[in-house]
Amino acid sequence: MVCQTASRVKIPVIGMGGITSAEDALEFLIAGATMVAVGTYNFVNPRTPLDVLSGIKAYMKENRMTDIRELIGSLER
Repeated sequence: MVCQTASRVKIPVIGMGGITSAEDALEFLIAGATMVAVGTYNFVNPRTPLDVLSGIKAYMKENRMTDIRELIGSLER
């Protein structure tokens, strides 16, 4: 749904629902979300937002990306 929505609107799309790891957040970003929100999982692990951010940074470093905009909407259809 993020991919479909992001391709049809000109406003930022926030990916939310089920984000528990950097991998989850990366999926939303690659699909076109400009931001992600960690919600209920904060009750399970209050460090989740920090872990997600660290994981995104590590992914970007590993893939030689310097700007988050290189990642956002990069899904190839």
